[in-house]
Amino acid sequence: MSDRADLLEAALGCLPQGVVLLGEDSLVAFWNDAAQAITGFAAQDLVGRTAPEGLRSLLENRGAREGTETGSGYEISAATGHSFPVQARHKLGHEVSTMARLLVLRDGLGKRIGTAVLFHPTECLDALPHGEDGESEAVEASQEDLKDRLESLFEDFTHGGPAFGVLWISIDQAHHLRKTHGAGACEAMQAKVERALAQGLRPSEYLGRWGEDEFLIISHERSLALLAVHAQVLAGLARTADFRWWGDRVSLTVSVGAAQAEGAGTLIDLLERAKAAMFSSFHAGGNHITPAPEGHTCSPS
Repeated sequence: MSDRADLLEAALGCLPQGVVLLGEDSLVAFWNDAAQAITGFAAQDLVGRTAPEGLRSLLENRGAREGTETGSGYEISAATGHSFPVQARHKLGHEVSTMARLLVLRDGLGKRIGTAVLFHPTECLDALPHGEDGESEAVEASQEDLKDRLESLFEDFTHGGPAFGVLWISIDQAHHLRKTHGAGACEAMQAKVERALAQGLRPSEYLGRWGEDEFLIISHERSLALLAVHAQVLAGLARTADFRWWGDRVSLTVSVGAAQAEGAGTLIDLLERAKAAMFSSFHAGGNHITPAPEGHTCSPS
């Protein structure tokens, strides 16, 4: 039994989001390294004690509760995967904005034995690497939508959900076309490429603008090898897009970086690997697909 407990503690300890376990008496029973990084409080400060006032809004998370109270406790909407914004106070005194989930823990007979709280700082969303920002409101809206989808998918993946990967796609001719023909030509070209890429999407995939001249595709291919093969098909569709501007025909190619969530310590790590792979494709002369190498490009924060 002790081996199983050690294994469980080690698994929870290495997760990139904060994980806190509270006993039935509401005393802190477990506090992982990520929780310390986010709040400044170490396990030795809290385990076996009641959480300080500044953390109670996070650990109690009353806003996550909905429905009616029953004899076996509250029904927690977080159990269906929903997260809620909660303000916590760092050990140094400043406010920390977090997204948290509250889960009731029960034994085999259904008796409540404690609570689990999983949380991460909301600024992680704003820190996600993406392409260069333009002036288009449509690009900004697409980035926000993609961030929401990525966060939800990655959280599900870390809890045993389906594998997924991303394709970071940059149009090789964008910079030159913008310089020689202006922003209008570049926007028309991007729309042409987007329509071409959309023709090759699988039903479960999602495509969006990820920067001024870049796209991101979220895919549920099961492996990096399959994702790279799929990227070849999409790149071929981009090449066949017939783009003309004031009578001039412009040949289109794309540089693609492919990365899988498997092996990524954080969502930021996943995107950084896809971005680095895309740049490798671009610096190889463009019209190229690069699978991201295994391993992390950055450590979980």
